[in-house]
Amino acid sequence: MSAHAEDRLPNTADLQWCHEAVHGVSRTFALTVDVLDEPMSSYICVGYLVCRIADTVEDAEGIDPAEQARLLRLYDRALDPDDEADIGAFVDAVEPHVPADAGDDWRVVTEAERVVRTFEALPIDVREAVTPPARELVQGMAMFVERYADAGGLRIQSREELEEYCYYAAGTVGNLITNLVTRGDHESERVERLYETAEEFGLLLQLVNISKDVYDDYEGENNVYLPAEWLDAEGVPQEEVTADEHATGAARVVRRTAGHARTFLDDAQTYLETVPTTDGNTLAAWAIPFLLAVGTLRELAANPEDALTNRGVKVSRKEVFAVVSTMSGGTGRGSLAELRETIASQPFHRAGSTPD
Repeated sequence: MSAHAEDRLPNTADLQWCHEAVHGVSRTFALTVDVLDEPMSSYICVGYLVCRIADTVEDAEGIDPAEQARLLRLYDRALDPDDEADIGAFVDAVEPHVPADAGDDWRVVTEAERVVRTFEALPIDVREAVTPPARELVQGMAMFVERYADAGGLRIQSREELEEYCYYAAGTVGNLITNLVTRGDHESERVERLYETAEEFGLLLQLVNISKDVYDDYEGENNVYLPAEWLDAEGVPQEEVTADEHATGAARVVRRTAGHARTFLDDAQTYLETVPTTDGNTLAAWAIPFLLAVGTLRELAANPEDALTNRGVKVSRKEVFAVVSTMSGGTGRGSLAELRETIASQPFHRAGSTPD
């Protein structure tokens, strides 16, 4: 029996809504939640939505940066167990900014009271694992919004600042996951190794997203995450990052950013080879996004210019299905290196064989 078996959650309407909401806001993260077992599936699901609310506010175009920062700090106060601020105050404050054609992302924001209510019903050790890194994520986003308030959108300047942003956006999530999966774990060497590589696992995934989503980030959200110093070296102004006349230089920076992401692959693999599978945690849940990131890096190396257009860069549905099917079938840690090598060289569904 799991050490936390008594913490298994009832199938409440709020919890069911949270699981359905994850499918609406992120197909990629929904894959992770779906291949986790209970209770970890629900812990990760709700923890993700707590973070996603802040991410939607930070990415919103059309909200004055000072107001964005105010909303984020109001949300942070609502997450602070020692603050009397109510989540309802955040919902009331954000309501005037909800787009008329609001999609699933904004539906989660408007239902923040339901998300927080569900979160507060989780066991106390789960809440204590999630709250500090989630609040650090929110505070970091508020800081970056304020830093670039005059620009009206984020404009990352250097590699160091890029890594700083990725830490707040995703390294914190790596720590959140690690907090959850190591509750009650007394193997100090394993726990230490996990925390040594958790942030790098998050940075890998975030840098891959930044590399592949240049067009959407700029045209849809007015954010440029490709560092200005790297773009300057190619003669590309940040405000013209998707312009046709700068496609060659900007594509080199996309390739450079993807190359930087690759430097975190080894640590991310170490994380996967170490993470415990208790409390409903599974290797597949974290290996799937890792292997899909490897496939995306392969596509970025081949066609970096696609990240600068609405074509985007992505792996095919067939490859996604093949990766999910293989990892869901019980493939073990010992096959990760082989899978990584195979996917780095060709689409996985075209490979001649799969590891046992």
